[in-house]
Amino acid sequence: MANRKFYLHYLALVGAIALGAILRFWNLDLKPLWMDEVITAIFSLGKSYNDLPLEVVLPLERVSEIFTLQPGVSCSEIAKNIASQSTHPPLFFCGMYSWLKWLSPLGSVWVAKLRSPAAFFGVCEIIAIYYVNRIAFFRSAGIIAAVFMAVSPLAVYLSQEARHYTLPMFLITLGLLGLVQIVKDIEKRQKVRLWVLLGWAIINSIGFYVHYFCILAFIAQVATLLVLMCWRRGNLLNKRQIWLALIVSVSFVAVSFLPWLPVVLNNYNRSETSWLDPPQNISPVYQTLITWLLMVISLPVEKQPLAIAVLSGLLMLLFGIWVGWQVYKGLKQLWCKQSTHLATLTLLSFSVCVLLEFFAIAYFLGKDITAVPRYHFVYYPSFCALIAASFAQINKKEKRRHFIFNQKSSCFIILFVGFFSCVLLVFNLVFQKPFEPEQVARNMNQNPSIPLLMVVGYRDYQDLALGLSFALALEPLREAEKYSSSDVAFFKQSPDFAPVLQKLSQLPPPTATDLSLWLVGPGRKRKDYPQQITLSQKMTCTIDSLQHYRIGVPYQLYRCGVSIPDKTL
Repeated sequence: MANRKFYLHYLALVGAIALGAILRFWNLDLKPLWMDEVITAIFSLGKSYNDLPLEVVLPLERVSEIFTLQPGVSCSEIAKNIASQSTHPPLFFCGMYSWLKWLSPLGSVWVAKLRSPAAFFGVCEIIAIYYVNRIAFFRSAGIIAAVFMAVSPLAVYLSQEARHYTLPMFLITLGLLGLVQIVKDIEKRQKVRLWVLLGWAIINSIGFYVHYFCILAFIAQVATLLVLMCWRRGNLLNKRQIWLALIVSVSFVAVSFLPWLPVVLNNYNRSETSWLDPPQNISPVYQTLITWLLMVISLPVEKQPLAIAVLSGLLMLLFGIWVGWQVYKGLKQLWCKQSTHLATLTLLSFSVCVLLEFFAIAYFLGKDITAVPRYHFVYYPSFCALIAASFAQINKKEKRRHFIFNQKSSCFIILFVGFFSCVLLVFNLVFQKPFEPEQVARNMNQNPSIPLLMVVGYRDYQDLALGLSFALALEPLREAEKYSSSDVAFFKQSPDFAPVLQKLSQLPPPTATDLSLWLVGPGRKRKDYPQQITLSQKMTCTIDSLQHYRIGVPYQLYRCGVSIPDKTL
């Protein structure tokens, strides 16, 4: 009987890992790259914005040549590019460069190769969260945590982004694993083991160089330790030794980040961080609640008919209320049970600390990071662990054995709903890419037989990446038209469209008599677009007032034709 339980337990774990891997690698290259992923690609390929063809007209089919590996680039060179042209730490991009170099030549499947590390670390996260709950609570709680992580829509979404979210989330989970073990050692052994403390410090140090939000997670871990140490101070026998060990570990993490600290301080006021708006009243509260909902269920509401959007929203709300009630009952039992009280307090304290940090950043620094669901990865591991432990506790109390395979259990319901949400995600029905490059490309390709020129009036590096994402999505649509040329150009706009218009007037004469000119103007309003544009001093482009769009940024169609000289006497 014991062997059978052991077998079923690890069979369930393997099944969760396999299911999570399938969902994360399925249709990995279906969605087009969006702005942030283009930024990842540029630096991960060993390049910088200085390598982009600016102020020239580039055939659309040559855009993919930009995304080729630059050989012989060191990690220090990548770090230098990151420090001067981005607002992120360098370690993730160094690792990505090594990965893409190993897979070189990248070929036509380079998008899947670019996203595959995120998917891989998303699978690793399933294993890590299993061990967090197994050590913090009990074995069945670990299995449910693995299953929940495997089918969580938000987790799968992050795993299909060519960004540094799943790697820091994995590191934060390992940090939580170390935190739980440290707390248990202090409680039971009245000491901390050196190798556990050292591993915890090293993991957090690495995290600092992967994503700055790991700093928030580390502060929350330290705050949690302080709360627990003060709360249990009367029961500690070796207080001095424990405090000394913790101070040394925290100091090690802080000192290890000093070399990069000047870069962090310099990045704070850069334009790349100014896009976050200040919070509106209690918006951080309901935005956080919405993100919690997206962690367990995600149904189509984006670009859907009103009836479908309302029905999906209502179903999500009802399911969220049901999950919340189940979690409340389970957490109450975990809190009151002596064997699980300390672990529950630890994970709850960590989650609350991170949320307080989010609200502080929103209200005191004026940058509402709660509005961006992907940023909530910082406390997502503890959130997942607590939900899973709550469901496990409910099932344990009801004495349901092998509940993973019991279709009547609440765990099966959350598994089914999560899996269904992930299928919708994989087929691009939910969690659609910001700025919708695919939709932009379809709008621009209304007349495939007419030559096309897309001009991006850029202000900064992010505008360049945004324009490249549009070009990448447009290129396969235009590829079918062998007899219709398609070009893209990036011209600097400062302080208005005037420099862009001047560059357009100085272009070489076009070979076609008709042309569709799409002018992308980040930061511009509709009134800023002129009624006519002169192209190459030979072609007049007239604005089409019915073809003005705004998906994050405005873009406008101009219909161009060669001017015919007046020969009348």
